[in-house]
Amino acid sequence: MHEIYFNYCKYKDIINHWTPVCFCYVSLSLCITTSLCFSQLVVPLPFHRVFFSGLEEVLLVIQSQRNSHHARQGVQTKVEILQQADELGQGVPVVVLLHELSEYEGVWSILSALPLLSATYGQSASWFFFIEEETRVSLAALLQVLHRYQVHEEWFLGKRLHDNEASIIHHYAFSEDPSSFGYPDPAAGWALSAPLLQRLAERIQHEHLKSDFTIDLKHEIALYIWEDGNGPKLTAVPEFCTEPRDNCATTFTTYLPDCGDPVSKKDVFVAVKTCKKFHSERVPVVKATWEKDAGFLEYYSDVTDASIPTISLGVPNTERGHCGKTFAILRRFLSKAVPEADWLLIVDDDTLISLPRLRQLLRCYDPKEAVSLGERYGYSLVRNGYSYTTGGGGMVLSRVAVSKLVTSGCRCYSDDAPDDMVLGRCFTSLGVPITHSPLFHQARPDDYSETLISLQQAISFHKHWNLDPVAVYKHWLQDTHPRDEL
Repeated sequence: MHEIYFNYCKYKDIINHWTPVCFCYVSLSLCITTSLCFSQLVVPLPFHRVFFSGLEEVLLVIQSQRNSHHARQGVQTKVEILQQADELGQGVPVVVLLHELSEYEGVWSILSALPLLSATYGQSASWFFFIEEETRVSLAALLQVLHRYQVHEEWFLGKRLHDNEASIIHHYAFSEDPSSFGYPDPAAGWALSAPLLQRLAERIQHEHLKSDFTIDLKHEIALYIWEDGNGPKLTAVPEFCTEPRDNCATTFTTYLPDCGDPVSKKDVFVAVKTCKKFHSERVPVVKATWEKDAGFLEYYSDVTDASIPTISLGVPNTERGHCGKTFAILRRFLSKAVPEADWLLIVDDDTLISLPRLRQLLRCYDPKEAVSLGERYGYSLVRNGYSYTTGGGGMVLSRVAVSKLVTSGCRCYSDDAPDDMVLGRCFTSLGVPITHSPLFHQARPDDYSETLISLQQAISFHKHWNLDPVAVYKHWLQDTHPRDEL
């Protein structure tokens, strides 16, 4: 491996102040990083192979997470892949756990990881194959797929998804013909040829993204690669599968694993944020659908209404943000005013959620860890930003995480600040990872690919726009035979 000069940035976050401190390393073997100074990272000159020889030229990136449950899942998948390679006897691929690639948590956005992947593996890998922790790979079938494509050309391969209608989470892109644009199903895996990855790695260092937000990773990567028609579109590969069938190179297990009996109802305290104007419109939907599945639940409003009942926390209602109300909920959760529980769930009054499925998922996590769980978004991740759990789909926090945040001194800069983003920045400063589950949804079912969500056991959706929320709950979230009624 050639010696390459790197300049890495380590961010020292003092609650609401970010101070960059840069360190230079000379050898790849010394590169233990939190984030990259992209403008000073030296990417190797492109080296494009003409022929693809085998598994030793494949880099598999498991999109793992730092939380202990996910780290174990990632390691297990890595071990299984390497054991399979040993039995196959056609070379050994390099397998990388994404959360170990850099100390900087923002590498989950992939775009921010491209320069490091290129600099570290660009000279040895012909293909970069990205999979989920729960994706299962047949290396023999994967080799057959990759041999079909000229390795010196730019290729973007995956199982094709598309929007059925213009979607808010995709900023209404391709609104005239939503199905015309394809993006990969991450559960089935997706691949970049080395020439394409190396060009993207160079490009990401010298241009600003059109948006500072990372909302739907798979769609945004496809858009970035397509580059307004100047780059390749996704090539659909039928052997990249989620459900088993003949000749599959990949299959998928589940985002809702069986880690044992669901946690008890009393272990989850549910906080519903509402306000007076929605008492008669949204609260009845909660009561008609999922309230019955809660052990402890309180409605927090700007006024007290004994008929619901609601609790006023002394924070005026705001049209946006709700940071003041959310921090008041956090303090109340730690107080003697409510029963002690391991987990806090904060939702909006127009969130639809399956509490039985949530309690099943929570069995996989250690409540003694600081856990922030939900649908993960990112802000300015290519420029050393932060991740956050988006509020509409539900924010799940362990008691340890709430205590760590409340005692840290982290505060809202105003009552109407965006609560989910403020929490994300606080947790980033405290070293608490934001853990992602694609079973939480910030938007409505119609805003997601039908192919994608029809194979999920969704935990939540958000918003009542142009739909019957009770019907949505019954179709997507209500289990006919709940696993238990603890």
